[in-house]
Amino acid sequence: MFLTQPTKRWLVASVVCSSLSAISWSASAANEITSIEGITEYHLDNGLQVLLFPDQTKETVTVNVTYHVGSKHENYGETGMAHLLEHLVFKGTPRHKDIPAELSAHGARPNGTTWTDRTNYFETFTATPENINWALDMEADRMVNSFIAKEDLDSEMTVVRNEFERGENSPFRVTLQRTMASAFEWHNYGKSTIGARADLENVSIDRLKAFYKKYYQPDNATLIVAGKFDNDSMIKLVDKYFGVIPKPTRVIEPLYTLDPAQDGERQVTVRRVGDVQLVGSVYKVPAGSHEDFAALDVAAEIFGAAATGRLHKALVEKKLASRAFGFNFQWEEPGVALYFAQVDKDQDLAVTQAELLKTIEQTVEQPFTDEEVERAKRTLLKEIELTFNSSERIALGLSEWVGMGDWRLLFLNRDRIEKVTTADVKRVADTYFVQNNRTVGRYIPTDKPERVEIPQVESVAAMLEGYKGRENIAQGEAFDPSHDNIDSRTKMVTLDSGIKVALLAKKTRGESVVVRVATQMGDLDSLQSKGLIGDLTGSMLMRGTTTFTREQLKDEFDKLKTNAVIGGDAEGASARLETVKANLVPALKLMAQVLKQPSFDAKEFEQLVSTTEVDIEQQLQDPQAIVFREFSRRQNPFDASHPRYIATMEEQLANLKTVKLADLQAFHKQFYGANSMQVSVIGDFDEMVVVKALNDLFGGWASDQAYERITHPYHKQPSKDQSFNTPDKENAVFVASTTLPVGVNSKDAPALELANYIFGGGFLNSRLATRLRQKDGLSYGAGSFVRMSSNDARASMGAYAICAPQNLAKVEVGFKEELERLIKDGFTAEEVEAAKSGLLQGKRVSRSQDRELVAKLNGNLYYNKSMQFDKKYEQQLASLTPEQLHKVVKKYFKLKDFSIIKGGDMSKVE
Repeated sequence: MFLTQPTKRWLVASVVCSSLSAISWSASAANEITSIEGITEYHLDNGLQVLLFPDQTKETVTVNVTYHVGSKHENYGETGMAHLLEHLVFKGTPRHKDIPAELSAHGARPNGTTWTDRTNYFETFTATPENINWALDMEADRMVNSFIAKEDLDSEMTVVRNEFERGENSPFRVTLQRTMASAFEWHNYGKSTIGARADLENVSIDRLKAFYKKYYQPDNATLIVAGKFDNDSMIKLVDKYFGVIPKPTRVIEPLYTLDPAQDGERQVTVRRVGDVQLVGSVYKVPAGSHEDFAALDVAAEIFGAAATGRLHKALVEKKLASRAFGFNFQWEEPGVALYFAQVDKDQDLAVTQAELLKTIEQTVEQPFTDEEVERAKRTLLKEIELTFNSSERIALGLSEWVGMGDWRLLFLNRDRIEKVTTADVKRVADTYFVQNNRTVGRYIPTDKPERVEIPQVESVAAMLEGYKGRENIAQGEAFDPSHDNIDSRTKMVTLDSGIKVALLAKKTRGESVVVRVATQMGDLDSLQSKGLIGDLTGSMLMRGTTTFTREQLKDEFDKLKTNAVIGGDAEGASARLETVKANLVPALKLMAQVLKQPSFDAKEFEQLVSTTEVDIEQQLQDPQAIVFREFSRRQNPFDASHPRYIATMEEQLANLKTVKLADLQAFHKQFYGANSMQVSVIGDFDEMVVVKALNDLFGGWASDQAYERITHPYHKQPSKDQSFNTPDKENAVFVASTTLPVGVNSKDAPALELANYIFGGGFLNSRLATRLRQKDGLSYGAGSFVRMSSNDARASMGAYAICAPQNLAKVEVGFKEELERLIKDGFTAEEVEAAKSGLLQGKRVSRSQDRELVAKLNGNLYYNKSMQFDKKYEQQLASLTPEQLHKVVKKYFKLKDFSIIKGGDMSKVE
């Protein structure tokens, strides 16, 4: 919620606020402007830009409002104002007094984000007329009628400051912020979106109101609607709710501040407590709409890609860094290209810095090749093409292109990437990646200053005049995500080898297909003391096969336009594929090779161990990592030899030094096989072809070691509080931990889930969030969770909050008082009905997402269930009364059973 990315008027309320819902209309005032690849642009008379993207394959609708205002529009003393205002717009309007409660009641998946050029608010929900009308009405109302009240500012400012403090815990975020501040002399791109602490603490409500009235108006906004609807009907609804807002008379003056060309390299150093080093180089580059940006994106992939990138080869493979990466900030005005390396604290940072700069800036010694340019383009274009298969992802992604100047840049950028040549990449690298255009180095006088003038884009509109795009991709079918329909459409097959398969064939947008594979292995005796070995074995799978190196393996998946995630641990392995119909069988073959024939390359193993060590060392002073690891240790009370034992960070570092590559090879040979395997496939595919492929690929693959599930029975967790001191960390973490004797199959499971949803789930309107965030203003994030086992009568329960260290005691008091109130007073009928509505609609939204449904089908195969189990479960949930919930709470929730775990700078604790 309220993301700040690494990773844009006021109406007389007495006239319009009370009349929006009663407005009648006869004909739409919307003017159609253009239509490209399924997206149609309209303009309302009041200046609102509307983008409609119908997609009948979704059972959901996404409503996204993007305002053309971000951190770059803030004046002196107002840094962080755009982001702070984003928080306040969730505080409600006279007609929508509790927006978080409404979002939860409608089962929405909402968020708000602030970036440099834009601010956006969105929600995804089940495509019902009631939900659509509600979302459009709510967004139209808060566009001009949000409270923006002093009392909300007072409470939310503390929450935003807590978010600021959380960012201060991240070495990379702090280093990036300081580097950006040095790179930009005058432009606001050099200031973090979160803002300065002094501005957050002192900004007046009048300045916030003025900011809101100026920028939150229809002529400064773009409404994007994607999902299951009819274009003509939707534009009429949009006009009904938004068209009545008058066009403001104020004028927003264009921004004109630009940085001059650098006349020498710059350097900034951050010295703080930590366990890793970072070095990075930032180069000024043109705006995201400039024709050079496509080549800069290709360059970033060539330099920064994991495994295949030049920085990986020059730094990670030579043990000068544990991780190296690069990316660009694609903004409306000239931005930056960034390249960073993470280095162990005991290494010489100067050596790594020299090699990083040499790799980026001295490409004459190692010219770009056609092969690496084509590989980079394949990766970039694959991601774009797969994004086009999801109207929801495009709807949210369009915010960035709208903020950049025009939504059609999304398609123009794709076209430009396709045309990038090796000569183009060389030209932009020679132009921008030079000493005098970087921020990281030292100041050195020179007789001949070198200045890089960044070219400007004169007119995005002129650039795109007449642009038509391409033909629409396959649209797919309308799919009903009800339990009965999913069961009726899913074909269950058991192969001769015993492999269980679930096939749900349907027409999808872009002929997309998702695959989920899971295989279980071993038993308690055979897996003793093999937890870390199993984890490392799974991590090595994607680092190369007997046929392909790690680099070649990535290329092969990119050629197949396939996103693949394949890994494992001590008890099993899994794979997730996202591809298209034409490439499904080749992608399955490649996945099978990864699972069956990993190369276990010695150099890759060394890199894995080194990276893992540095990752752990980085967490040694991170209160969140420390506290949640302690939570996991208490939830898994096993001895050190048990495969589910959770080691301390110090133990894990010591154990890493004892593991040999031969241990991993032996583990794979002993345990990997299809003895217990489940495969689920959803999308556009031929069932017989898939079954044959699975038979051919996995039919004869078996392990000598039989599989037997390792039980995890309920153990009452001893109540013991504990605090961890993490000096010089601005943010602290609070967790309350307990165990409950309830599993998914227990009769009390639905009530327990619903009770927790009210106590600490939902969207900002749970009991804990309302108390700790909305009322007390102590925590940016607060809530609770219950994880019930699908096998055993056992559940893990936790409550959490992040806060300033000095507020830890207040957070603990708030948690205990809310829990005791819940146990004593129970629930109101109103909050139970709202929670049931939100929870059940959220489950329906989950079933409508193929990537989530495919995992559900895979689980059903393992547990021998159908969707009828979920249907019955949800029916029980829907019938629950406040009295039944209260009875379950009193039965299982005991304050004395909770252990309190805290982490933070204890010298600041009051």
